[in-house]
Amino acid sequence: MSSSSKEFRTEKDSLGEIQVPQWALYGAQTQRAHENFPVSGAPLPPEFIHAVVLIKKSAAQANRELGLLDEKMATAIVAACDSLTEEDIATHFPLDVFQTGSGTSTNMNVNEVLAHIAARESGLDVGANDHVNMSQSSNDVIPTAIHVSALLAVRDQLLPALRHLHAKLCDRAASLGDVVKTGRTHLMDALPLTLEQEIHAWAGQIELCRERIRGTLPRLSQVAQGGTAIGTGLNAHPQFAELFAQKLSANSTQQFRPADNLFAAIASQDTAVELSGQLRVLAVALMKISNDLRWMNSGPLAGLAEIELQALQPGSSIMPGKVNPVIAESSAMVAARVMGNDVTIGVAGQSGNFQLNVMLPLVAHTLLESIRLLGNAAQLVADKAIDGFTVNREHIEEALSRNPILVTALNPVIGYAKAAEIAKEAYRSHRPVLDVAREMTDLDEEALKKLLDPAKLAQGGIVKGE
Repeated sequence: MSSSSKEFRTEKDSLGEIQVPQWALYGAQTQRAHENFPVSGAPLPPEFIHAVVLIKKSAAQANRELGLLDEKMATAIVAACDSLTEEDIATHFPLDVFQTGSGTSTNMNVNEVLAHIAARESGLDVGANDHVNMSQSSNDVIPTAIHVSALLAVRDQLLPALRHLHAKLCDRAASLGDVVKTGRTHLMDALPLTLEQEIHAWAGQIELCRERIRGTLPRLSQVAQGGTAIGTGLNAHPQFAELFAQKLSANSTQQFRPADNLFAAIASQDTAVELSGQLRVLAVALMKISNDLRWMNSGPLAGLAEIELQALQPGSSIMPGKVNPVIAESSAMVAARVMGNDVTIGVAGQSGNFQLNVMLPLVAHTLLESIRLLGNAAQLVADKAIDGFTVNREHIEEALSRNPILVTALNPVIGYAKAAEIAKEAYRSHRPVLDVAREMTDLDEEALKKLLDPAKLAQGGIVKGE
């Protein structure tokens, strides 16, 4: 774009005049911040901007009801909030994540855009600070937006994806109860279990992750709004915090309430740190499940080759016919990213210096990224890994029949030491444990078959030979 004066307009703030692109809906403070922070090129997520806009709408409605904002002005601001499109969000909210630590730049970006639209459509003199930001401070708006955006993203994106993954896991498990396979501990042969039991363990992990994440929602629903600059509520009506929460709840179809301690809600980001910790647990579970899938799929000739994941794309630019476990690899990378994000949020959470945390934009960006990545990865694992793999039954049965660890079932009958001798001989001679046990004990073949039946061993307890 050329620097022709026709392409710019002059805007003014408390620091003086500045040139703003003619097309921009924002004003002077946004332009200054845009020029001050050319750091990453990454703006705050759309979900976060939507949350701030939702806050502005709810604040205008509360201020109108409290008699602080006249009907026409409030109506104009609410209409401006409702008019924003996804294209507007992408175009007119350019500020870098790595900006002022309070997020003041983004708060003013939203204030200026809404004031511009409201004034243009209504003909009123709508002020970004005096009207759109009435009864608010960046210091309570941005912490509130972190809670609102995170809670809505968990509700609308992550929890549905986890429900879907859990359901797929349970469905696949139920269909594979007849497949008995070699268990593994330390990556070494262990006692048998069914594929149903193995996949139900994954489902159990996901369900516990869902419970942990849901457990943070009551604290996420507490918002800082009404505390204004440091928690005292200066320049806000005494009833503003409660009325604002009611409007926000109605506008978002999600219950919110004022924080029990507004000072703590502004000075700290402990709830965001808590949620990030639960997302880390989910990332760990997803990494474990992804790696199990990769191991079970390994081969197809020189690996475990117990299952075959869907062939989604060629796996090599040089080796024809190679197919890789791409979904499992993708989800494992997501897990690694989320684990790193948790460290970032933990460090950011420590930056609550006295009455205000000063890494709020970083918390917002990183937390929402983790939620979005985990939701997308869970959906992909469910639909393109769990739902579509096939089972190599013959290979599983062959490996199981040669598993000397089956001898564990003989411990109550012949003792640990004798069973160990049989296992070692079976390993050394590469023979089925049944054949070796028949030679090294006085148990007949029928009794041994009952004692060493993998399906019975997978049921647990003491297997009876009689």
